[in-house]
Amino acid sequence: MDAGTEFCRLACLTYTGDDGPHRWEAAARLLDSDPELTRGHVWAASAAGDAAAVGELLGGEPGLARAGGGPFGWEPLLYLTYSRAAGEGVLAVTRSLLENGADPNCGFVLGPNTFSPLTGVFGSGVRHPQWEALARLLLDAGADPNDGQALYNTMFDASNDHLELLFEYGLADQGQLRVQLRWAVEHDQRDRVRLLTEHGVDIFSPYEGDGPAWAAGDGRTPVELARLCGNTEIVEYLLTHGAMPPRPDPVADLIAATFRGEVPAASPDVVAQARGERPGLVVWAAAQAPAGVVELLVELGFDVNALGRADAPLEQEWETALHHAAGNGDVDLARRLLALGADPDIRDRRFDGTPLDWARHLGQPATAELLDSIGR
Repeated sequence: MDAGTEFCRLACLTYTGDDGPHRWEAAARLLDSDPELTRGHVWAASAAGDAAAVGELLGGEPGLARAGGGPFGWEPLLYLTYSRAAGEGVLAVTRSLLENGADPNCGFVLGPNTFSPLTGVFGSGVRHPQWEALARLLLDAGADPNDGQALYNTMFDASNDHLELLFEYGLADQGQLRVQLRWAVEHDQRDRVRLLTEHGVDIFSPYEGDGPAWAAGDGRTPVELARLCGNTEIVEYLLTHGAMPPRPDPVADLIAATFRGEVPAASPDVVAQARGERPGLVVWAAAQAPAGVVELLVELGFDVNALGRADAPLEQEWETALHHAAGNGDVDLARRLLALGADPDIRDRRFDGTPLDWARHLGQPATAELLDSIGR
């Protein structure tokens, strides 16, 4: 593999477990040791933000602005926007590529999804260092602000500045915005709920129809989802903005009270029904609820070793609460779970790993040490 191709491979986001600063630093070292690797290689020159090299190449052959190549077969604009090892010439290179016919909506397919230059700019937890100026250049050139993959990748971060930018350029796809609303409601992202409401996103209708497991058409309205997750401030906000009060639901009321840290006044039958409907609730509570809620749930008979999902309030047997604590490096939560009877040897259903395996794999030495000491 030539140096330019290797630089592209190391510099760009690939959405694999190998992404990270170690790759981008290796790319920077490679460029430092071989500055000529961008010569004659429009993809490496774009990934490096080498305006002089790109200008020279396009001056001789403008069609290179849309040519696929490099290790991933991408167009130069994709290497530029997915690179995390570029120099200061990124904006100049972007202008040069666009002026020579680069498509701001080009992309590559990963699984069932298409990743565009805008998706690369916003990243997934790792924005491009010049993300706002770069995004504006792409949007001014016609990039679609209703970029579903870009919206999905940024949904998990509480920051809203990317949404404000996209609204400025015409973001209006109600289907995608309703998904954003659901995630915000369930994860207590209050500022995002306000922003979406102010931009006319439908806060009234129930969620219906097909959707991913974490956003299924379960017939609940946004305010009912907010109540179910114990997010009282969001409930009150939605009600003051015209949402209908939630329908009576003793199980949802019990869960909501518990997530507020209250001891629910519920009959044994309702508690039993709640345990039956939400057997993995401890996992969601460990990830999302304030300290003390897990203890309340265990007192109500919820299983501390149940398998569930930490990222969404639905029943899917993925991991235990202790897996979540171990993978996040949360020693306090791990100690509390162990005191409640969490099994340190239990294996998750996705990767067949123990909590200690999760701590080690995800680079969490504090929880790894705790769990290893228990094993010893």
